[in-house]
Amino acid sequence: MKLQEIDKTLYRKNMNLFIVILVVSLVVLSLIFGAGLIALFGATPVPGEPTGNFHLNLLGVIFSLGLCSAVIYNLKDKPFFSEIYYVWQLKQLHNRIYRKLIKIKVAAAQNDVNALIILLFYYTSLRQVYELDDNTLTLPALTQDLNRLNAQIESLGLLLSPEQFTPELLTRPF
Repeated sequence: MKLQEIDKTLYRKNMNLFIVILVVSLVVLSLIFGAGLIALFGATPVPGEPTGNFHLNLLGVIFSLGLCSAVIYNLKDKPFFSEIYYVWQLKQLHNRIYRKLIKIKVAAAQNDVNALIILLFYYTSLRQVYELDDNTLTLPALTQDLNRLNAQIESLGLLLSPEQFTPELLTRPF
């Protein structure tokens, strides 16, 4: 995956709008599906006793999640979602790398070029996501890690860049 320049203002605006629309859609659709299922299959309410329609309400929530997921899947390639989808893909890659991070760091300490490329991509893309999400608390530690890695790469006389990263590098054992 290649790193892209993202307009932070546009990303934050689209992400906030997306979250609001998603939450409102989930609530409204859950109520509609739940009420519809109760109308079709619900128990007749007896005054003073529980209706026993919890499972139908839960099924309404599940239906609304499924519908919202299908809509998002079909809209993910639209221009509105380009920044959101890109950051989502980056975060998925971060999770894949994080699961192997200890082994990758050990290999990088032994000057393994592939491990160095993975770490360079990881730190660089992590910085981008942190800045987009205004996560400035861990940014100084990340900058130190990136500076140490760049110093190690420079001391080895290598010319590495985050663009050399491919997800296939994560499939090899470390």
